Amino acid sequence: MSVDTKLAEARTAYHDLLLGQAVVRIQRDGKTVEFSQTNKRDLAAYIASLESQTGGAGRRLRPGRVSW
Repeated sequence: MSVDTKLAEARTAYHDLLLGQAVVRIQRDGKTVEFSQTNKRDLAAYIASLESQTGGAGRRLRPGRVSW
């Protein structure tokens, strides 16, 4: 599985968690890994790792905050 495919799968899984899905599953290093709301940060770190492998600048996974 290419890094781009892994990245797309991980981003979709993260999106599903943000929309309230209780558990998401992705393939990582030949194993199925489950992520839940409690380890959402681990999935975000995995996405950042994949983005660095693709040479991408990385996308923010959360919207920025605006303060007045």
